[in-house]
Amino acid sequence: MPYAHCQLVDAVTLKGWLHDREEIALFDIREEGLYGEGHPFYAVPLPYSRFELNIGRLAPCLATRIVLFDDGDGVAPRAASSATALGYSNVFVLDGGAPAWSAAGFTLFAGVNVPSKAFGELAEHYYGTPRVSAAELVSMQKHAVPPVVLDGRPFAEYRKMNIPGAICCPNGDLAYRLRDIVQDATTPIVINCAGRTRSIIGAQTLINIGVPNPVYALENGTQGWYLNDFELEHGNTRRYPEQSDPKGHAEARRGAQALAQRHAVARVSVAEAAALLADRTRSTFLCDVRSPEEYAAASIPGSQSTPGGQLVQATDQYVGVRRARLLLLDDDGIRAPVVASWLCQMGHEAMVLDGGLDAARNAGLTACKEGLTLAPAMTLVSPDKALELYESREAVFLDVRSSTEYRAAHILDSIWSIRPVFALDLAEVSHDAILILVGAENVAGLAAAELSELGYEHMVLLEGGVQGWEAAGYALARHAHNLPDERCIDFIFFVHDRHSGNKEAARRYLAWETNLIAQLDEQELATFKFPASKAD
Repeated sequence: MPYAHCQLVDAVTLKGWLHDREEIALFDIREEGLYGEGHPFYAVPLPYSRFELNIGRLAPCLATRIVLFDDGDGVAPRAASSATALGYSNVFVLDGGAPAWSAAGFTLFAGVNVPSKAFGELAEHYYGTPRVSAAELVSMQKHAVPPVVLDGRPFAEYRKMNIPGAICCPNGDLAYRLRDIVQDATTPIVINCAGRTRSIIGAQTLINIGVPNPVYALENGTQGWYLNDFELEHGNTRRYPEQSDPKGHAEARRGAQALAQRHAVARVSVAEAAALLADRTRSTFLCDVRSPEEYAAASIPGSQSTPGGQLVQATDQYVGVRRARLLLLDDDGIRAPVVASWLCQMGHEAMVLDGGLDAARNAGLTACKEGLTLAPAMTLVSPDKALELYESREAVFLDVRSSTEYRAAHILDSIWSIRPVFALDLAEVSHDAILILVGAENVAGLAAAELSELGYEHMVLLEGGVQGWEAAGYALARHAHNLPDERCIDFIFFVHDRHSGNKEAARRYLAWETNLIAQLDEQELATFKFPASKAD
């Protein structure tokens, strides 16, 4: 029986738990491709192939009520055993997995970051966020005073493709850095992203803090631009100035503080924050909403880099527990209050650390994380030794990287597989074989532990991976098509094909996004807490 020795919960009970007053983490332990095809509204992706590496970050409290969700195929019980071994004491498995959830009449939502995406659509409806189409923006750009186009995505996304002339300024930094880029309060501003959510939230952020400029969201972002047959730029490096000019900060700070007050965002002292983080009965996430570069330069031990725009756009990538406490910090008094105002509207218990980074560092604040683990160490073999083992017919190359990486370049005759499907993919590989794993050491370590349970006794890790293999003078197969789409269970074709020149995929994605609201039930809609007055 796949669910032997597990604490089981049925679908109806789980639905009730998702809407009660207690903390809960619903982790979908299927690989991301399967997750993207359909999952419960509040399910957080935690693929089994990396389960132990990420559960401590997504569920920092060992007492958290955790439910694991699979396809009813017995993978969730294996993950439950791992969670219990890490010290989690309240772990359940959904009896029957995804099929049982559907059979109970509950919706499986396609796509990713569904609560954040649905919130963006609701926010646009609620606030009536001004927007312009791609064609309207082209016309505006011909005016004597053209608009400034600000791309609200992270820099890496911006570099892939951007609206001509757009400047990268991620959403979480818009209020903070606006006057570094747009000095004139009469210049029109257009916010864009790849689709819809960040365009809407970015534009409405500036409106909500009282920016006098005319502000618009670009309807359907770069996808809408492409669907209208306008050219995109690629590889650009335009971004906000590295050194922020403080002259605009006073005004932005006043707007941010007023916004936080309107949404009843709590402010907590360092002493109060320390008590919250020390409380082992609740989950408290210490979120540094500054840029990744600023976080890397200086932050608080145990805090998580959660760039503000992305924390709103993809909350489930950073926070795995519903009804957890989100403690936000910045170093400017602008970004954390603005982001917290959105998180509160999304139904989260978000608060701001008074005094920000300086106060936290001066007091020695830390955020201890429970449940963290390192994968077992692996024995390394050089490319030369690996080839010797392979040619002796004692060894098999087993590539445990992503399917995308494998398709791009892999060792000739290597097998691609990942942890949840080892038993199926390696059915014809002798247990006496030496398995030469190819991939990151932490992922390979988890893979090796799984393989050991399946009866394999000899696992080593290729030193340097495929790069080391090629550097040693050995050939790689590049862009080979020997891995069919149906085996790429870790890749969400629905999401990614829209950026690869597939116009139909882009249209489907935008239709999916705009139709999310219609899929929500009354309990899911009640999650979001918009203010009584739209002026707020």
